[in-house]
Amino acid sequence: MKNILLGISSLMVALLIIALIFFQSSIEPRKHQENQRTETQDSRKEQAEYTDGSIDYTFQNEQLKISFDKGKTWRTVPIAKDKLFAGEYSGNKQELIENSYILSTNRIAFLYSDGPDWSAKKIIFTYSLDQGDHWQDAVITNQYPSLRFRKIDFLNENFGYVILTGDRTVSQEMSNVYVTHDGGKSWQETNPTNVTRLIKDGGFVDEQTGFLSSGFINPEEPDLSVTQDGGNSWVKASIPIPDQFSKIFVTAELPFKEEDHLVVLINQEPSGDYQGGKVKGKFLSKDNGLTWEFFAEVEDSNI
Repeated sequence: MKNILLGISSLMVALLIIALIFFQSSIEPRKHQENQRTETQDSRKEQAEYTDGSIDYTFQNEQLKISFDKGKTWRTVPIAKDKLFAGEYSGNKQELIENSYILSTNRIAFLYSDGPDWSAKKIIFTYSLDQGDHWQDAVITNQYPSLRFRKIDFLNENFGYVILTGDRTVSQEMSNVYVTHDGGKSWQETNPTNVTRLIKDGGFVDEQTGFLSSGFINPEEPDLSVTQDGGNSWVKASIPIPDQFSKIFVTAELPFKEEDHLVVLINQEPSGDYQGGKVKGKFLSKDNGLTWEFFAEVEDSNI
């Protein structure tokens, strides 16, 4: 009996040894795979998430970083991530808000709100002219309520503009336009636009001629305001829509120059289904944006 028990014990020990050897041999490749996966993840930490022209940017550890050499080296932008998305914004916070920044080899700039009071924050313009070696701040305005739409752009080295909207209530909001003539060091507000509908887009085509396009919610016709004196006065442009396109072409995009005239594309609303929703109306102006005439239907691929 003793010999039988001894034999069973020896067999159990042998089986345990075999099982242990098998377990170790199976776990080693798994550890190697996990180590490889960790190394791969680490190597991706500083890879670009988005590319804007020749400049890459990424958010890492709640900090914005930019690269001018395809990710070989990275520079940290001295702005907290939450400030870049402050205001009325619910989009992807791994991608900068469209039109709220400039990324070029000779100018890096960011437009954002800052301050403890959500109802009245400063609007700041932070920029670098030497690819991030030095940074400067300029205050656009000291108090602005609940920022929604924001846009910044420069037409040349000195002239730039900022468009802000905020304090929204359903389909109404305040809108303000600011311009700079010294490269962003100082900003001046233009005269009131008197536009209270939600802004869709806006901008300047030269230092004197600027536009604001309204009608963000259920528009029935384009609503385009124009200035021809650098913002000293704003008036509503005349855009007669042909009967066959009534309530089809309803939202004006930002006009642009073409040869000796201006062009504006009038888009359908987001749910528009005329020609699959891919057709816009092309209108021309020969008086610098005051009046417009229908020219043709155009598809996105031909614009």
